[in-house]
Amino acid sequence: MTRRQQLWLMIAAVLAIVVAVQVTSSEQGPSRFIAQADIPTVAPGVDVLAGVAEIPARVRSYDYRRDAFGESWTDDTTAPGGHNGCDTRNDILNRDLADKTYVAIKRCPVAVATGTLLDPYTSEVVPFTRGNQIGAAVQIDHLVPLALAWDLGARTWSDEMRTRFANDPANLLAVDGQANQDKGDKEPALWMPPNAAFHCQYAIQYIAVLRGYGLPVDAPSVPVLRAATDTCPRG
Repeated sequence: MTRRQQLWLMIAAVLAIVVAVQVTSSEQGPSRFIAQADIPTVAPGVDVLAGVAEIPARVRSYDYRRDAFGESWTDDTTAPGGHNGCDTRNDILNRDLADKTYVAIKRCPVAVATGTLLDPYTSEVVPFTRGNQIGAAVQIDHLVPLALAWDLGARTWSDEMRTRFANDPANLLAVDGQANQDKGDKEPALWMPPNAAFHCQYAIQYIAVLRGYGLPVDAPSVPVLRAATDTCPRG
């Protein structure tokens, strides 16, 4: 199985939960980066938001707690090599970075020590070196932020489902640290990646996560997501 196939199988794991929206892939050759995986094509006439409920607006619930989604990271990930003694963060770094070297640490016997990220949010090349400060240059982003998911309905989920959501590779990307901080827990109406070339992939994957977990979309984000998917090739 090629690396490109592995990356899209992770996304397909969410898409398969519900009826597909007829998104296919264009052939552009193999890629080492999830951000460079095949750009989705959208079939003519397909409603990319079909099956996703719409609410008038996000209503913030100020009782959100990060620990409501379990430990920061678990070893239950379905990313390549999951259940390998490494937590989700280390598995995603291993999935998304290139030119990697490795080191054994307490939470992962084969952790990425150094590597290179082609950041999907900014299109910048970001070097990664493990360490409390230097390592912060690359962070793991939840496409649908945990606090946003909480406001959209995750507060009613079981602890197990919230933990699964927080560690689902289909909702995770290694990204530039500053871009991740700028995004925070904002919905698409308030933040989209500065790299417009990534809007198609971002919107398609964001919608897939909403649909897969039965989360609604806030009305102000609907036109933003539709405009982003309008940039996808038509198949």
